[in-house]
Amino acid sequence: MKQADIGLIGLAVMGENLAMNMESRGFTVAVYNRTAEKVTRFVEGRAAGKHIVGTYSLQELADKLARPRRIMLMVRAGDAVDQLIDALLPLLDDGDVIIDGGNSHFPDTIRRTAYVEQHGKLYIGVGVSGGEEGALHGPSLMPGGSPAAWPLVQPIFQAICARSDGEPCCDWVGENGAGHFVKMVHNGIEYGDMQLICEAYQLMRDGLGLTADELHGVFAAWNKTELDSYLIEITRDILARRDEAGAPVLDCILDTAGQKGTGKWTAISALDEGVPLTLIGEAVFARCLSARKEERVEAAKRFPKRIPPFTGDRTAFIECIRQALYASKIVSYAQGYALMRNAARTYGWNLNYGGIALMWRGGCIIRSAFLGKIKQAYEADPALENLLLDGYFSGTIEKLLPAWRETVAWAVKAGIPTPALSSALNYFDGYTTERLPANLLQAQRDYFGAHTYERVDRPRGTFFHTDWTGHGGHTTANPYTA
Repeated sequence: MKQADIGLIGLAVMGENLAMNMESRGFTVAVYNRTAEKVTRFVEGRAAGKHIVGTYSLQELADKLARPRRIMLMVRAGDAVDQLIDALLPLLDDGDVIIDGGNSHFPDTIRRTAYVEQHGKLYIGVGVSGGEEGALHGPSLMPGGSPAAWPLVQPIFQAICARSDGEPCCDWVGENGAGHFVKMVHNGIEYGDMQLICEAYQLMRDGLGLTADELHGVFAAWNKTELDSYLIEITRDILARRDEAGAPVLDCILDTAGQKGTGKWTAISALDEGVPLTLIGEAVFARCLSARKEERVEAAKRFPKRIPPFTGDRTAFIECIRQALYASKIVSYAQGYALMRNAARTYGWNLNYGGIALMWRGGCIIRSAFLGKIKQAYEADPALENLLLDGYFSGTIEKLLPAWRETVAWAVKAGIPTPALSSALNYFDGYTTERLPANLLQAQRDYFGAHTYERVDRPRGTFFHTDWTGHGGHTTANPYTA
């Protein structure tokens, strides 16, 4: 068999499926796993008769690869990636490429890119989205790292990725950690989308009393509107699933959500950048709150819910909920894109925002028809600071606003939690308020800490201090923004 086109380390679900995907596109793949039995089981089972070569040491893997070598790591993010890099570097030639396809934190990718380049090799951190099905049939791929590595992997990546309107859902994102940063924001938006859908589900389940069958019909109908997306589609399918006894499977699942940390990373990055990523932050905290099941059970006994019966037009209110979900979804993406724009300035990345929307149009978990509108917005104005300032999105929000307010107000009165829907509305109201009460906040800071303030009747950047108590003196703290 000829030398392999690419090597892949890590034969868990994603690794196996990516190897099968690459082979199906005409590439020969050499595979390695720390547990040798996994290699044997894969090449003699699912990959039998295919152009997939099993190897049983990193040296053998390196020897089986055509030059320049391309090796993709599909292992758990963290120390395992660093250990593999150190083990591979002595086995590779200058110009060979190491590719990290896991959910690594972008600062690690920045560090690893510099480290690998110092050793004469090239490095790519690529965000891979789409889950098991996407890995096998076409994921969304978000590569960043050493620019010289892109031409070496582009033919493979753009062959195996999903496509939207004939275009590959993969393109070069930017230097060092840019690819993993964009994937991190993707995952944060995914947290937000899922939480918004869950809140809509709870409003209809607990507030309107809809059954699983009725909810299945609602989400099936919604998937034919602007909400057409993978997550709405699978929600529809989940609601239709029954167990052996004929009961909805969803009703049997414990209400505690897990998380792997990428949503938390997104929220922390937003705090570091000073970007109000309120909806995604609330989505992360909602998962944290869900995990406190025993506490919630006790609190529910102490404060029993008394959700009033809904007496209005149920069909009309379901439409209100749909519109509120769509409006909040727009805010979620607006916040995510604002974070990417701010980080691009911080790290010197030249991000193609319309191109990122295209990468997310197919293959990934947040894929939806809605992303086409985002692509159009940034094609029309690449310098767009916030999606809410785009003509399509501002006009859409204006139409959705009454239903959005009605939905959130009703939820508050009924006692049904809607942290993401509500925070999205609060962000919109804050973003569109010319004069916020931060003048009082800054006066308070100046009162107790001499932190100074700017004046409305003086140029920006000029700071003042008031001796509020009459005995505070004139020494002030240096103004700063954390």
